[in-house]
Amino acid sequence: MRIKPAHIPYIANKIILDLMHSSFVKIKDDNQKLIKVTKDILEIDVLNERKLDEKAKELLESQEDEIEFMQIDRKSMFWMIKKKLASEFKFILDSEDRYNNLSHKILENLVEGDLINYNVSENRVKNLIFSSIMAYLKEYEKLEDVVYEKISNYKRKLIPGSEEYELVFEKLYQEELRKKGLL
Repeated sequence: MRIKPAHIPYIANKIILDLMHSSFVKIKDDNQKLIKVTKDILEIDVLNERKLDEKAKELLESQEDEIEFMQIDRKSMFWMIKKKLASEFKFILDSEDRYNNLSHKILENLVEGDLINYNVSENRVKNLIFSSIMAYLKEYEKLEDVVYEKISNYKRKLIPGSEEYELVFEKLYQEELRKKGLL
């Protein structure tokens, strides 16, 4: 599962909420500072993935003639290029390893910024952050389906992609996140 830019604020919020509700983490500063630190780390990661994708796409397009001549599947070729470039970009492709690494970076930055304290092993706090990320990513697809269903049952039909549709979607999505305790 991929972290999309639109999910970053929700994931950051979920992580901080879970840390706040944990019995072994003490929040030492304003929640908004913690959320900002978390969002910044997630944004850098998403930006790095976007740069990696763009470079892979650029290389793929530069070899377009040979790919067509050899009848190679573009999607497979894209992934092969992306795998080769990942080490150059210092990007972890395996999602579980990637989210584990992100969890470590988030914890490290929260501790270095003197924003939290904890009275258990570092690994336990990192695992809590990792669980928060994974829980959000698993839940978000279900929530999107619920929101799509609600929108499809509106008396007045909304046009997907329109500004009104996006506003209604965002409002209903946040409502569902609140119901699930993710916001």
